[in-house]
Amino acid sequence: MSSKHEDGRNPGEKPRKAATILTHGGRRPADFHGFVNPPLVRASTVLFASADEMKHRRTSRYSYGLTNTPTIEAMNTAWSELEGAAATVLVPSGLAAVSLAILAGVSAGEEILVPDNVYGPTRRFCEGTLKRLGMGTTYYDPMDLSGLKEALKNGANAVFAEAPGSITFETPDLQEILNAARAAGAITMIDNTWATPLIYRPIAHGFDFSIQASTKYVGGHADLLLGSVSANERHAARLSRTHTELGIQAGPDEIYLAMRGMRTMKVRIEQHEKQALEVAHWLAGRPEVARVLHPALSSCPGHANWQRFFGRSTGLFAFELKGDEAAAERFLDGLRLFGLGYSWGGFESLASYGELSAARTVRPWPGGPVIRLHIGLEDVADQIADLEAAFAAIG
Repeated sequence: MSSKHEDGRNPGEKPRKAATILTHGGRRPADFHGFVNPPLVRASTVLFASADEMKHRRTSRYSYGLTNTPTIEAMNTAWSELEGAAATVLVPSGLAAVSLAILAGVSAGEEILVPDNVYGPTRRFCEGTLKRLGMGTTYYDPMDLSGLKEALKNGANAVFAEAPGSITFETPDLQEILNAARAAGAITMIDNTWATPLIYRPIAHGFDFSIQASTKYVGGHADLLLGSVSANERHAARLSRTHTELGIQAGPDEIYLAMRGMRTMKVRIEQHEKQALEVAHWLAGRPEVARVLHPALSSCPGHANWQRFFGRSTGLFAFELKGDEAAAERFLDGLRLFGLGYSWGGFESLASYGELSAARTVRPWPGGPVIRLHIGLEDVADQIADLEAAFAAIG
């Protein structure tokens, strides 16, 4: 039996850098006739060599297509290494990843604390299914953690974080959140889709669960839906058990596409970041813009926290427009290069209107209309020209 790790490294070998993990993680060419990429395995049934092997199938590497195949295993191995996690599971979407993490960490009668600026569908899940299952949700202001600390003193069992916040991009003090949760014995989880483990590694910093909408930068080509949840050693078994019991494995084609996208994720994010910063600085000088909500700019709440925990950025940010909702609609309708659509992380530039009226219950949004932008890989001069034309369309 080989003494090598699953990824082919020798015991005691130094941890690999992120770019190397993305390039080589999950690959075992020697197992597949020397082919560079792990195979796409579409499978449900696995045949056993004997009745005894079938009887002990739960200890088998491959026992059924829902739980493991070479395709699933390759992606899980690579992503766990990148996250520094004990285990990773895959699900059909980013929202499914959020839902799975919460269900793995919270039980009936318990309470989870969720930031007020959380991704809208996460709030919808908490207000719908979670409530129906007898689990409570309390929302906290991520930029004033006094409410979170008080709720933890009163017995809250889990803390959910998202950084930066959805639509408005506030960056909370993640270490203070972790310290408060740890002191109360609460489980912690974070939606880390914006940063990815290339910029912030939640497990290494002390979070129990790290959530990723792999639909975004992992896939990178606007052609798949996928999510992942990674866990530390303490919670890996609980995560895997909940994943198996719910039966929400991701599809093999989506996993294969995500693995292909993963190989180029670092270089794509670097280009998204570079162009987004150029566009953000340009927007900061526009008279139509009240402020730019990009964590790397001092105008964005929590900028100092961003400097402390991230220090890097990606292609997604927003800006507050001077004017009303009608002006925001004219701006969006004036765009030609930027598509009007949801999701992000693909090669294309996108714009959407931030619907905040029903998305804040602790502290209502005090500003004007918010436009969220994802800066794609088109030429940045063309992106700026399109935004300039859209400002002209406001009238």
